[in-house]
Amino acid sequence: MTATTAPIAATRVGSVKRPSARLRAWATRAPLLPALVFMIAVTQLPFVATLVISFFDWNALYPKARHFTGIDNYRQVLTDADLRHSVWTTVVLTVAVVLASLVLGLVLALLLDRRFRGRGVVRTLLIAPFLVVPVAAALLWKHVLYNPEYGLFNGLLHAVGGPQPDWVSGTPLLAVEASLVWQWTPFMMLILLAGLQSRDQQQIEAARVDGASDWQIFRHLTLPHLRRYLELGALLGSIYIVQNFDAVFTITSGGLGTANLPYTVYQSFYQAHENGLASAAGVLVVIGSIVIATFALRVVSSLFREEVSRA
Repeated sequence: MTATTAPIAATRVGSVKRPSARLRAWATRAPLLPALVFMIAVTQLPFVATLVISFFDWNALYPKARHFTGIDNYRQVLTDADLRHSVWTTVVLTVAVVLASLVLGLVLALLLDRRFRGRGVVRTLLIAPFLVVPVAAALLWKHVLYNPEYGLFNGLLHAVGGPQPDWVSGTPLLAVEASLVWQWTPFMMLILLAGLQSRDQQQIEAARVDGASDWQIFRHLTLPHLRRYLELGALLGSIYIVQNFDAVFTITSGGLGTANLPYTVYQSFYQAHENGLASAAGVLVVIGSIVIATFALRVVSSLFREEVSRA
């Protein structure tokens, strides 16, 4: 190549347009578009349809009599005595299960954080309840444990000459809560165990050298470190318990004052055929779940930032 043709070649190379940053970004995201379209089709479109139906007085038995009612369905959900009771039951069930699961999960996590023979086997056994199908877990508690005639609880009481209570009829809400606590304690344990194993061991050893007791280390070092993990476990557990249907439906069938909001949605839709009222209640459940999920995502983001800054 001569000195005369070199600038021309360089000019031609420079004149070739490079793809813009926006085009490269779209090329990177293109493989994700089918998944995004599928997610919108199966999640967002049904929610939009539910939102629209919630503004109608729509009984499935009289489809031609449906008409627009505005926010009347939401007003009925918030003012009807039975629906208000289901909202209160949902709050009580969620708070009780989440708090009990966190406390028991923290105790188990502290035990598993210690080294002992067979720790892996014990950890696997403790995780097992969380892996059981929710309906199967509820059936297990209803028939194997709670049954007044052949259940394990009454069998143990009979062996020591104790009473033979009907657990589901006598303490229905507590019966539902106990089954959910049993299933969700392993989840809390795993989150808190991860938090315990991410502690700064040098700081703990320094505290021991300075004469700090186990309780002082737990109170002033471990608990502050676990705060984010406790918040994350509480938020994630709340998201599930707010939407729980399996345990209430299987153990009590929504009777004896245990009907929560998801079960009330089921009753309104499948038994009363009130599509509009059930849709309004469902929208409120989704909104509550979104609010809780937003806080959960913030906690997760803060945990990631802390881990990155620590690294």
